[in-house]
Amino acid sequence: MMNLAFLKGKRVFVTGHTGFKGAWLCRILVGAGAEVTGYSLPPPTEPNLFSLAGLDGRMTSVLGDIRDRSKLEQTFHAAQPEIVFHLAAQPIVRDSYKAPVYTYEINVMGTVNLLECIRTSPNLVKSVVIVTTDKVYENQNWAWGYRESDPLDGHDPYSNSKSCAELVTHSYVGSFFADTETAVSTVRAGNVIGGGDFANDRIIPDCVRAVQSQMPIVVRNPHSVRPYQHVLEALFAYLLVAQRQYENKGDSGWYNVGPEDEDCLTTGALTDLFCQIWGEGAAWENRSEAEAPHEDQFLKLDCSKLKSTFHWRPRWNIAKAVGQTVKWTKIWLENGDLPREMDRQIEEFLNKK
Repeated sequence: MMNLAFLKGKRVFVTGHTGFKGAWLCRILVGAGAEVTGYSLPPPTEPNLFSLAGLDGRMTSVLGDIRDRSKLEQTFHAAQPEIVFHLAAQPIVRDSYKAPVYTYEINVMGTVNLLECIRTSPNLVKSVVIVTTDKVYENQNWAWGYRESDPLDGHDPYSNSKSCAELVTHSYVGSFFADTETAVSTVRAGNVIGGGDFANDRIIPDCVRAVQSQMPIVVRNPHSVRPYQHVLEALFAYLLVAQRQYENKGDSGWYNVGPEDEDCLTTGALTDLFCQIWGEGAAWENRSEAEAPHEDQFLKLDCSKLKSTFHWRPRWNIAKAVGQTVKWTKIWLENGDLPREMDRQIEEFLNKK
């Protein structure tokens, strides 16, 4: 695991801080004593985790569009960051079919705009983590995991735009950062779950909305296989890469982060597990859509590179991840202390032996 003490007093810039992953990341960062500046659109849902996470007054939050390079640059240069996490994205596959131009503008040109801020910053940025996705690969629907050396060519506009963001980053690294002290990595995470995700067209939020409404959970792709993992699994991998390349630029590169093979399961199996852990009132039904937009049916990651470089291993299996998600959600439904529960889960994750 990375050392949270490393973050104390560090100036950290986070794009997409008002999203699900961004809010969990900022909770970790402010808890570790980092000086955090976030730049993002307003929270994408209501309710939203950023408003629930107890971050008011503990970080600088700037609302802005990643496509607005002038405002992004002004905010970035005022923050003078040493470490950057780029999470801002249009992250929903089905939405990318409805709004492909917007998706490419956010995911590709947003990445270009951020890299330009880093390139032109008068203060040295030491460590940059660009967050992409497991879906950047040209999907062959084969049974083994994709490696970082496999071809990039996502099918749908979301996945393809993230492939493009990878290529943009590779170009900037080779063209502008190779002979500097700025270390840049991309990290390709599998599907994340956790408390506080309220997005549309994601299976766990769909489960939560269904049990709230006392309705069956609708599953549209019950046989698709995905590398599901708790959000803290991905975030602590980002943090680990950020720390290690800050200390040694030679550790920068392109990394997959995902679960062990046994935790790559079908959406139907994940929903079964949610229903089992939730208990009374949770049930699901198969509503496969004959005319649904294309989504890959089988996807796994080979995380050997992350494991061998950083001696990293997943810490929570899928049952633990779903259990923590259900625990957070029930506390939310009971109007409980969510910042406290987030801190408890972060501490439990860190202290797992």
